[in-house]
Amino acid sequence: MADFFDEIGENHAAFIARQPVFFVATAAQGARINLSAKGMDAFRVLGPKRVAYLDLGGSGNETHAHLAADGRITIMFCAFDNPALILRLYGRGSFVVAGDEGFEAIAAHFPPLPGRRQIFDIAVDSLQTSCGWGVPLMTFGAERQTLVKYHAQQDASVRLAKLGERTKSIDGLPVRPQTVMPAGSL
Repeated sequence: MADFFDEIGENHAAFIARQPVFFVATAAQGARINLSAKGMDAFRVLGPKRVAYLDLGGSGNETHAHLAADGRITIMFCAFDNPALILRLYGRGSFVVAGDEGFEAIAAHFPPLPGRRQIFDIAVDSLQTSCGWGVPLMTFGAERQTLVKYHAQQDASVRLAKLGERTKSIDGLPVRPQTVMPAGSL
């Protein structure tokens, strides 16, 4: 059975803070639906109707392209322990790119991870909880350090040049050229 809420309550925020992984879904007209798994202490509840997550440079930038084209976003959290629960946040998202005005202020909410490229800022329209009884029980081991190590060892000028060349999503939607900020650079 599902329950809907107009805003994030204290119990919802506490549940979100305990989850080591979350899933992001976006879509745009004529493009594939994008669904990404995220982790690395990169999600924050900023208020009862506002959340944000830190995005590190990776293989693509579909969320950026979809939000620029459409704005709709769904974030899902699952409890892989007890008690079972699924929580979805529905809203409209925007992005603040590393180096832009306002990036430093919102980045202060997150750890200074190498490879920071943007922060997705989401205005929450509603949230839904459901039982989660079909989600398996699993134990969290540890965060993978591969992406952080990758960014930390990259020559910044080479990585920045490569990201500056990426101007389209995999479906050809425009993506604003990005830069990746080294840890502690802001």
